[in-house]
Amino acid sequence: MEKTLKKVSRYWHTLRHLKAEQILFQLWRRVWHPKARRGVALSERAPASVWTAPIPTRASFAPPDRFEFLGQAGHLSELGWDGAGRDKLWRYNQHYFGDLLAADAAQRSQAHHALIADWIAANPPGQGTGWEPYPTSLRIVAWIKWALAGQGLSDAARASLADQARWLTRNLERHILGNHLLANAKALVFAGLYFEGPEARNWRRLGLRILDREIPEQILPDGGHFELSPMYHIVMLEDVLDLINLTRCLAPVPDAPLARAVAQWEARVPDMLRWMALLSHPDGEIAFFNDATIGIAPPPAAARAYAARLGLSPAETGGPGPEGGALRLPDSGYARLECGPAVLLADTAPVGPDYLPGHAHADSLSFELSLKGRRLIVNSGTSVYGSGAERLRQRGTEAHSTLVLDGEDSSEVWGGFRVARRARILDPRLERHADRLMLEAGHDGYARLPGAPRHHRQWELRDDSLLVRDRVHSPRKGSLPTHHRAEVIFLLTPEWQAQSLSARNARLTGPDGNVQVATSAGTLLVEPGSWHPGFGRHEPCTRLRVQLEGALPLDIETRLTWEP
Repeated sequence: MEKTLKKVSRYWHTLRHLKAEQILFQLWRRVWHPKARRGVALSERAPASVWTAPIPTRASFAPPDRFEFLGQAGHLSELGWDGAGRDKLWRYNQHYFGDLLAADAAQRSQAHHALIADWIAANPPGQGTGWEPYPTSLRIVAWIKWALAGQGLSDAARASLADQARWLTRNLERHILGNHLLANAKALVFAGLYFEGPEARNWRRLGLRILDREIPEQILPDGGHFELSPMYHIVMLEDVLDLINLTRCLAPVPDAPLARAVAQWEARVPDMLRWMALLSHPDGEIAFFNDATIGIAPPPAAARAYAARLGLSPAETGGPGPEGGALRLPDSGYARLECGPAVLLADTAPVGPDYLPGHAHADSLSFELSLKGRRLIVNSGTSVYGSGAERLRQRGTEAHSTLVLDGEDSSEVWGGFRVARRARILDPRLERHADRLMLEAGHDGYARLPGAPRHHRQWELRDDSLLVRDRVHSPRKGSLPTHHRAEVIFLLTPEWQAQSLSARNARLTGPDGNVQVATSAGTLLVEPGSWHPGFGRHEPCTRLRVQLEGALPLDIETRLTWEP
């Protein structure tokens, strides 16, 4: 009975946040199965201006038939385009045709033409993984970008491209929303501008209507993408830059709605570039909050270079600079503190949009720390999708540099992309002093436990140290004391080694010197951990775990000290 009640609670706290349209379209998709329609051939629009080189992808195809995605290779002759030989995400990548946009793609032009022809022959309209809306959207964009780069499309490829756009208009991912629906809309605008005629104009108008609604909602006023993943933020930034590039190249004249849309997109880019920079480490790559890892989205430097080629530049940060500083992004909730050789990135952010937490982790009040340009303390990153045990572990609180209470997750992540009860951030505050920077916040993710405990964390960053104060307390006055087990996790990158010196002291040794660690209470343990800086990557590392048990309140101070 208890197990059933927990299951009912989990579903209720997951479903109650969904939008009505998500539920409606989930039901609609179960009863309505549109058939693929072939249409008349459409003519291509003549470019009005030069196509600007977009962000190149990593090469993933070696002729005649070898693919490599997510650290796994496979041959088309053995695996085909679908089936159980590879997991869903690998298959998605196979159908994206990302290799068309690799830096050396021109050297494989003949092989790419043959690959497109093979795909058309092996994937009848509307059938198989390749015709799901998301890979269809990315493939439409890839084929058009490849064509605009000078490769051209065969008559069969142009006909297939138009059929894909027709199919997509009847299979928009309104049941998911978020980045999926935005990708659908982008593809319709691409197809609607690449082709001429009334049908193409309708695709363009549909895509623009969706973008007119989604971009103001998905891109927060501070520039961050509302799913609060630094990785998906760069994906969205690239989408916006691609749309600007496309319209400059192919825009019909006059088209007032399109011109207004382009002006709105261009106005968003500076703050999106700024947000990306603030959520990046000194090594030039993104921090690992929520679903985030290296190698899926373009590198930040590539996104900046693309924006520069389009004549767009970042907004002034108004925050951290060469002399150090601090900034908390007001809408997305992340914070950046710089002091001496240290850069600290902290998650004082909500889980994500209530109706779309699919890429959220239970990482409230986690943080990452770089010292002298190298990452020291990190979150685990993301190496798998799906619904398996490892995916659940990587989304869980214990895989992040924050506090775990009673072995529970701060937000109830489950399945591959679900969240039931979610932590809310409480009372965030940032202070700047002459000799230190201070950030603090709390969350109520553990309020479902006995005593309704709250976790409060304070970071105090100086030139030569970081002090992390963790407090677990109950807001209930006069309630009976409850016993809890708090564990504070600090996950280290593989280049740092830890040596236990006593029950409350340890020494970290890295490429640029030592860091002393001391805790005020509990027991400081040195344990094996794992870091996942890419899909399919599992790198052994070390983690520190501070354990403290007892009645509330529980207070733990952990100080890290280094040479400034």
